[in-house]
Amino acid sequence: MPPVRGYFHPKTATGDASLIPAPPWRYSGDLLTVEYRTDPARVRELLPQPLEPAEDDPGAVALIWADWQSCSADGHELLDPVLAQYKEAFAVVRCTYRGRTYSRCVHIWVDKDFAIARGLHQGYPKKLGSIHQTRPHPYGPAPRIEAGARFGATLAAADRRLAQAVVTLREPSESNGFVNGHPMAHHRWLPSVEKGKGLALDELIETGAASFEAGQAWVGDAELELFEAPTEELARLEVREPIAAYYRQVGVVWDGGRLLESHTSGAE
Repeated sequence: MPPVRGYFHPKTATGDASLIPAPPWRYSGDLLTVEYRTDPARVRELLPQPLEPAEDDPGAVALIWADWQSCSADGHELLDPVLAQYKEAFAVVRCTYRGRTYSRCVHIWVDKDFAIARGLHQGYPKKLGSIHQTRPHPYGPAPRIEAGARFGATLAAADRRLAQAVVTLREPSESNGFVNGHPMAHHRWLPSVEKGKGLALDELIETGAASFEAGQAWVGDAELELFEAPTEELARLEVREPIAAYYRQVGVVWDGGRLLESHTSGAE
């Protein structure tokens, strides 16, 4: 009997129905980033052991909207755009592990199933949502990437709006912020199929870009609102003090990560 094939479910005789292909995964995207400070205790409650809060500015949060085109190594998905285009919004905080500072995604919503599948593999806590952001364009009424340009962004899930922002660009910037500027420290968790047996998979991993390129970053100001919802907790990261907002176009390649700790098969 021939083996079933595919990088991810569903596995079939050909592997063509697999929800996601094997890495590397390539991304082109427009990012709107809003950084602010919240109660550091609200960040701390989202950091499982052995992670600790960042030593400096432990209450810093980045809420990021991203409009992506993504593909596998050969890029064929770009010519069938429903397989390439998706949007996401995610909240990032910083933490430390063995003296090193990491970024960590604590909430994230996407609008395509293949993005959720990639998140399961990478340790991102992805859920379905409705995400929209203003797109720049050199003609007509859309904003140009220039001083004074205004971009809107919204996030909703389960028919409830969770966040909305308006970003006004001010000037070119040397960076796209600092909260999401480190390797990611994520957990890969999978409960055992046997009741009461805990986790069948319990890994702390480090991931980051295998390669990265980007256009000019712009810094500006943001009006950001978060809203309560019955099944979401983004609003617990309440806005106490704005830091800055950013716009940048980026290109990223993701090609795997590194195991930091495993509580099901020993630690490195």
